[in-house]
Amino acid sequence: MKLDLHDHVILVTGASGGIGGAIARTLAGAGATVVAHGHRGFDGLKPWCEPLGIHTERGDLSDPQAVDALFERLVATHGRVDGVACNAGRWPVPDLHLHDTSVASLRETIEDCLWTAMWTARSWMASLANTGPRADGIGGSLVFTGSTAGRFGEPGHAAYATAKAALHGLMCSLKNEVVHHDPWARVNLVQPGWTATDAVRDALKPDVVDGVTKTMALRRVASAQDIADSVCFLLSPAARHITSETLTVAGGMEGRLLWP
Repeated sequence: MKLDLHDHVILVTGASGGIGGAIARTLAGAGATVVAHGHRGFDGLKPWCEPLGIHTERGDLSDPQAVDALFERLVATHGRVDGVACNAGRWPVPDLHLHDTSVASLRETIEDCLWTAMWTARSWMASLANTGPRADGIGGSLVFTGSTAGRFGEPGHAAYATAKAALHGLMCSLKNEVVHHDPWARVNLVQPGWTATDAVRDALKPDVVDGVTKTMALRRVASAQDIADSVCFLLSPAARHITSETLTVAGGMEGRLLWP
């Protein structure tokens, strides 16, 4: 398989998180020119990015003008942006029923998990329209990080589940738009289930792990690397004929009790 990503410029949004960091490291290992994006956690990027030759960029993805400016900087520096791991987002705490959640918190979650993805995709497509397709015929690739919450729902996180579910519709629409600017460009969605990252470490108590793995054929919580490998595959030429697909990385989760 052609997992070689040399001469590919790829932006990873939300690289300061566990999954984003693993994606950036994996892409760098495959030879890509990687740009790790951060906002709230930007200051933590350079200590591990610089030794790996990974570039860093700060940006508020909730501001469409700031996202446009980010892509303008990337094109000016690197010539083009071949791929995007659209990973930025936030799992809200604490668990609250919809009627107990403030309007401000609901709006913030939708902003962080849906609108940031929308603005990122919008700016990438605008940059692709300006630069045109690669001369070698290897299409651009955009991969959204979704969640099984968007497929099965998640009590206590209605806004998060809603935002992640909406990424499916966004993907299906964009895969028909992007080919007008690059005939081989692709848009896909990776849908992680429970994944062991710092963001959810406090929630992954033994009783919780036992409960969630009873809905999975493979009775373990995913690692960030499990998700990163799937994203890297979809960004690579090995997936050149895969578009508008959802790759669920959740150990066979079915949203029902499999293990009594």
